[in-house]
Amino acid sequence: MIENFALPSLLISNIGSERTDFAVKAHRAQPAKSSMALVIFGAFWLAFTSIFVIAFLGPLFVGKEVHFSSNDVPVVAGPGNLGPIVVPALVIGLFVLVGIAMLGYGLFLLFKKGGYFVGTPTRLITYHGNTIRSIDWEQFSGDIEVNGDEQKGNISLGMRTGRMVSSKNGPDRYVPDSLYISGIPRVFEIEKKCRERIKENDPTPPLT
Repeated sequence: MIENFALPSLLISNIGSERTDFAVKAHRAQPAKSSMALVIFGAFWLAFTSIFVIAFLGPLFVGKEVHFSSNDVPVVAGPGNLGPIVVPALVIGLFVLVGIAMLGYGLFLLFKKGGYFVGTPTRLITYHGNTIRSIDWEQFSGDIEVNGDEQKGNISLGMRTGRMVSSKNGPDRYVPDSLYISGIPRVFEIEKKCRERIKENDPTPPLT
């Protein structure tokens, strides 16, 4: 399952004499669905905070005064008296920066190109930006998600590593890491081979 493209020489050198199960070049770094979710949330966040920017700071941009209350005390700020509005403006500005960061990062992930993925009997090799990462199959949990079709599909490989995520309304939960192979052909064949190799290299002793 090697597609019709040339692998980088550094990657070929790393593979060496190992037998290759598959070699693919991913179209994206992450599935478009994941990136779009961040883009949409960032855009919504910016739209929401822009209401406060226009309502609270808008009059200042046209030389008018802003009237608001602080601890139930009426406050007036204007072009010649910006002191009372500095702290509120900084808070609003922080929320705007958060929205810009989320939107920008989502767009970055949406257009970020994927790298090369090579599977061997013992490991999965990734190559992106002249960086090679080698992951033993035993590091994957066997939790695999696949979507798309034979022409272009996505694979999500769950890993044994992860992180704890806190929750306001419940106990902390463990979220496993995932490795994405996005926008590749023959996705179901590659998923089958990944599942086979993960099962072969599973370090968990069988139940008796």
